[in-house]
Amino acid sequence: MSRISVLGLGAMGTALAATLVRKGHSVTVWNRTQSRAKPLVSAGAMIAATPAEAVAASELTILCVVDYAAAGAVLAEAQDALRGRDLVNLTNGTPREAKDLADWAETKGAAYLDGGIMAIPPMIGDRGALILYSGSNALFERHKPSLDALAESRHLGEDPSLAALYDLALLSGMYGLFSGFLHAGALVASSGGKVTDFLPLLLPWITAMSGTLPDLANKVDSGLHDRSVVSNLAMQRVALENIARASREQGIAPDFIEPMLRLATRRIAEGHGSDDISGVIETIRRQT
Repeated sequence: MSRISVLGLGAMGTALAATLVRKGHSVTVWNRTQSRAKPLVSAGAMIAATPAEAVAASELTILCVVDYAAAGAVLAEAQDALRGRDLVNLTNGTPREAKDLADWAETKGAAYLDGGIMAIPPMIGDRGALILYSGSNALFERHKPSLDALAESRHLGEDPSLAALYDLALLSGMYGLFSGFLHAGALVASSGGKVTDFLPLLLPWITAMSGTLPDLANKVDSGLHDRSVVSNLAMQRVALENIARASREQGIAPDFIEPMLRLATRRIAEGHGSDDISGVIETIRRQT
């Protein structure tokens, strides 16, 4: 069993610390509001008075706070204790923020691993939870048994920005699903229907359409958007326009659907109406 410190006891930090305690690790916790640590102390954790004291107590420190501004403030208080220590940052942020913090940690003599938690707090420690990591592979391998106590652990590479990038990419897919569901639900409800009654139609349809993703992914990777096209972009633009028009007729704001309609229209205007919908990614890429 390892000695592990957890900095930050919000909902997720508390779940991380509680899981480590439950699975037999020696856990030291710190939080700016110390009263949040009381249940963990009762369960067997030790409490540190300062971030530096918490870092000094363990070979591995896990940081999980609200954002990178908070992460920087906490680590600034612990910087003199970081040399020779292993730091895992599970704070949600951008790839650039992850890279900048990794560079800062290196100047302080700490090994650094960034992480993206693909789970909600109740899932931590149970099957189905996943945490993506990037940065020091040596650190990852050194502490993999402890990290596996929290969730399935997957190392993406030495570049510390990758976990944040993949985390946000996965969330993008999730929010795209949510936005489609909410717009579909609004359409059904506009005629007096119940969204719960609509689900038996929607769920199989989404499952069927997800089967097209491998083909679209291959087209994105190869750039061959005109290969084996079943429903071309010009045809799909008609459907997008009809959704937007019907939404207005039903008194629903077309805010979710209009961005896709605009991108499809632009791509067609550039002469790619016969391509698959995967070609829209080229319009997005040119904006980066």
